[in-house]
Amino acid sequence: IAEEKNIILEFLHNINIFEFGGAKMIYKKFKALELSALGMGCMRLPTLGKNDQIDMDATAQMVKYAFDNGINYFDTAWGYHDGNSEKVMGEILSQYNRETFYLASKFPGYEPKNMSRVEEIFNLQLKRCKTEYFDFYMFHNVCEANIDGYLDKRYGIFDYLCEQKKQGKIRHLGFSTHGTLDTMQRFIDAYGSEMEFCQIQLNWLDWDFQNAKAKVELLNSYNIPIWVMEPLRGGSLTKLAPKYEQLLKEINPSKTLVQWAFEFLKGIPNVGVILSGMSNFEQLKQNVEIFRVDKPLTEQERNALLKVANDMTAEKTLPCTACRYCTTHCPMGLDIPWLIELFNEHVYSEGGFIAPFAIRSLPDDKKPSACLGCKACESVCPQNIAISKAMADFASKMKNYYENAIKNSKIDYFRFAFGFGNNFAFCYCSRNRCFGWNIIANAHTRFYLRIFVRTAFWRFVRGCFADNQQFAY
Repeated sequence: IAEEKNIILEFLHNINIFEFGGAKMIYKKFKALELSALGMGCMRLPTLGKNDQIDMDATAQMVKYAFDNGINYFDTAWGYHDGNSEKVMGEILSQYNRETFYLASKFPGYEPKNMSRVEEIFNLQLKRCKTEYFDFYMFHNVCEANIDGYLDKRYGIFDYLCEQKKQGKIRHLGFSTHGTLDTMQRFIDAYGSEMEFCQIQLNWLDWDFQNAKAKVELLNSYNIPIWVMEPLRGGSLTKLAPKYEQLLKEINPSKTLVQWAFEFLKGIPNVGVILSGMSNFEQLKQNVEIFRVDKPLTEQERNALLKVANDMTAEKTLPCTACRYCTTHCPMGLDIPWLIELFNEHVYSEGGFIAPFAIRSLPDDKKPSACLGCKACESVCPQNIAISKAMADFASKMKNYYENAIKNSKIDYFRFAFGFGNNFAFCYCSRNRCFGWNIIANAHTRFYLRIFVRTAFWRFVRGCFADNQQFAY
């Protein structure tokens, strides 16, 4: 019976429609594969309260419904749900025939401490996911903060992943990115010949706001298939201000905001899998219904939606046109248009990691905090933007972001330094080990500081980090 069912499924996949028990699913061709147009993103699985406490029963129920309705693509990652997403999905998916689904994960280079651990992490991911191979594997979030590390041959990340592909442990290699066009171009110039797909943040709001249109055009120019993340921008596009919802209802009263979002994406060339981080059963059912039919927005609907996007972003953001008159007058040489672009994203999104990651990659004299407040830039700004005020506000927001990240234990490791004479050690210490995130107030730290002045420097470092915590010197 199982053999006959597989034959039937293969036939249905070949005609680009999955039909089983009355259900349908749009399929997208990728080389010799048929991938469900809707992929199950595993970053926002149902939980029992805390992010790392995934509701196994609810997730298993959702996975079963996904299988029964033709979803065959599941996307997880090392850091999702504080490392538990891979474990839970590995446990659940191990109950299904490995040849009936496609599993994706990613190398977590968004954290610098991981760059030298590619072999260790990759093998742990295989173990967590209870699989012998990944169908799709990515460089995770190529951006300004990590592009140099990803391209650094000393770490050998690219060579190692290519070798895993040769061994069959990776079937298809790609990358995800929240980076700028220039960062994407650098990565493609270096590794583009081996990149089989790219996962980007793509939705109707970010089409212009985060330059998603240009990113799509760049990938299309290299014939790199596009995977979509954040199609609903973390759920924020499922509820708009009443005046904007009314505008869309006047055009099509029966269309939900979720339909508007997905149908916008259906009309973009070269889009393959659209990932949705569904966190409950109702969201999954609603999304499946939308992906029964491959129907994009009409031109009128699309234009109306993009106008709503422009109006929404204009309300909360600075009207910079990137004319760059300001940059010629800045004594610090700040890239003001780019900083304003990051400021706008951070303000509109009410936080998030994109701006902090980008700012972290800059030298101190090029960050918003380096602004002198001289207002030379404002004297030539055609839009009359209070640039110095914006830079001061941005610097304050970045300071608050990093302080809150530490306070709320949102980071896994904290980097600090010890010095003795001409010797220094920069150490990454887990907040769950002997050094808490509150370095100054931590009693263990004071204890080891006393040891530090009484013992040889290198003996202290080796002893303190004997439990395999990372350190570099």
